[in-house]
Amino acid sequence: MSDGHTPPQGAGQPPEHQPTHPYASPSPYGPEPQTQQLPRAAEPAPRRRRTGLAAAVLATSLLVGGGAGFGGAAVWDAAQDEPTSSAQGDPVSTATVADQTPAPAADGSVESVAQKVLPSVVKIDVATPQGEASGSGIILTSDGTILTNNHVVEGAEAGGTLTVSFDDGTSAEAEILGTDPLTDTAVIQAQDVSGLTAATIGKSANLGVGEGVVAIGSPFGLDATVTSGIVSALDRPVNVGSDDQGNATTYPAIQTDAAINPGNSGGPLVDMTGAVVGINSSIRTAASGSPYGQGESGSIGLGFAIPIDEVMPIVDQMAAGETPTHARLGIRIDDDEAGALIVEVTEGSTAAEAGIEPGDVITEIDGRRITGADSLVATIRSYRPGDEVSVTWTRDGESQEADVTLDSDAAGS
Repeated sequence: MSDGHTPPQGAGQPPEHQPTHPYASPSPYGPEPQTQQLPRAAEPAPRRRRTGLAAAVLATSLLVGGGAGFGGAAVWDAAQDEPTSSAQGDPVSTATVADQTPAPAADGSVESVAQKVLPSVVKIDVATPQGEASGSGIILTSDGTILTNNHVVEGAEAGGTLTVSFDDGTSAEAEILGTDPLTDTAVIQAQDVSGLTAATIGKSANLGVGEGVVAIGSPFGLDATVTSGIVSALDRPVNVGSDDQGNATTYPAIQTDAAINPGNSGGPLVDMTGAVVGINSSIRTAASGSPYGQGESGSIGLGFAIPIDEVMPIVDQMAAGETPTHARLGIRIDDDEAGALIVEVTEGSTAAEAGIEPGDVITEIDGRRITGADSLVATIRSYRPGDEVSVTWTRDGESQEADVTLDSDAAGS
């Protein structure tokens, strides 16, 4: 792995420290969990009534998995989008409640946050020669500039199409303005729209562990879905793979227990004022225990969002039609129990000028502890080219430190 460039394993190969495939674990207790990008939610199959054993299996799974609190009186028939009785016998009667005007949502409540943010969140449908899928996005401007994940829209780069659905029920075609696989972000432009409600961009640097947050998006294609939780951890190094050149998609994530599922990708994580602090992008998964074949579970309370502070400069570049740039030290690295092991130093790089050599182990950046290769990549990605940082490393047991100005991966730099 490197600080954003070719890893020692060979281009396109996953780093050795990346979690193993969830179905290849030698554990006697089942597969190890895996951190991965949220897959785009597949479009639902055409609706048809289920009968016989299939209907019985559906009813059982819904009752066990999601029926708690409803007394078993009714379940959702996913094939028909209508309630169906879960037991034979007399129909359940309900009392009529007089119409009442709902009380205003209290400031700082999940309800008030939802009312503020929902108009600024879109569903993105992607149609490609391989099939259809969906994700989420965040409205940045009233004329339709939208922020989302690269992995949501990348299928449309080779002849696919994008359709954006808004909170008011309208929709529009969209085109890609820019993509950045290294931070898993993309900017698209909805066509011929105006008067949209732009999201309020907050400060992820102001977040604290334990603080309440809300996630909004379209999990499994269910648009305008709101979930809430807390910030579980900050600066969590998340590596979700690499591109064909071996450049790692790694970022210092906000970890949250707000329920995030496939289709939430690209949607906002907001604070309790309704300001966007992150882009929901990946989850930690565990293998499904289904007797009908293995699959991956949905939310297990381990969701990850890209901090908004780190990517807004890149978002601005993409919106302007520019090629995104990233900070780098000019090194290739691997894991070490004490930090990030230097494998190679690029001649003329800022690392070379600081006196860093192969065999050194970087342990801190600006006082932030480095725990391995992913940790260093994620930390450097949180800066911009030209930023000055303090680098601490060890050599033969001796600690050394230097202030360096970060390089850029811009062409020709």
